[in-house]
Amino acid sequence: MLPVLEERFDVLAVDLPGFGHSDPFPPGIDSTPEALADAVEDEMARAGFDRAHVAGNSLGGWIALELARRGRAETVVAISPAGLQHAREMDWGAGILRGMRWLARNAPAPEPLLRNAVTRSLLAGPATARPWKLDPDELIEETELFANCPGFEATLPHTFRSQPRGLTTLDVPVLILWGTLDVILLPRQGRRFERLIPGAELRYVKGIGHVPMSDAPEELAEAIEEFALSRPRPRVAQPVSGR
Repeated sequence: MLPVLEERFDVLAVDLPGFGHSDPFPPGIDSTPEALADAVEDEMARAGFDRAHVAGNSLGGWIALELARRGRAETVVAISPAGLQHAREMDWGAGILRGMRWLARNAPAPEPLLRNAVTRSLLAGPATARPWKLDPDELIEETELFANCPGFEATLPHTFRSQPRGLTTLDVPVLILWGTLDVILLPRQGRRFERLIPGAELRYVKGIGHVPMSDAPEELAEAIEEFALSRPRPRVAQPVSGR
């Protein structure tokens, strides 16, 4: 998505602490969505972004909404955001992610498996609905990073056992995108965000899964661009509360 978005925006893309190529939090800091939002705020400040159009997927969608609560977002596009699962849905989503993590850590060497279209579909299927579109080299790197990231175990309990704060006070335009083939965070959860966030727009996108940036990059980038550039900031009686 980055090449498309960078045609119209200055884009700041981050690896959250403990994921990708970022170091984990130091001892004493719990890897909660709020702490992760602190880290993103710090990166925004270093990049000179006071406010921004914020887009995030899954836990990143929750963080995007938290940044909006803090007054750091002009608009938010949250793609299958985490945070409003019921108890059984929490166990379901966490179980799938733990299974994927186990496979990433214990399956045979990922390169031959991920270069084969059939086994690539089996291994990547829970996260994406169109695994045949994934670049094998990128997927090999992502699998190795996922297998070894220290943030997974530190973050997972907070993601599935707490909820976003202040959704009913948000005063920025919010678009919720949800793939109809998301099997990790089920599409019905989108209605809960729509009900709580004033003026939120919910769109279901057919044929995409939980991590759809490779499923439909052009479609998602177009949705982000259109929403960011066409939505005026609404007027509200009460300001957004602080951190």
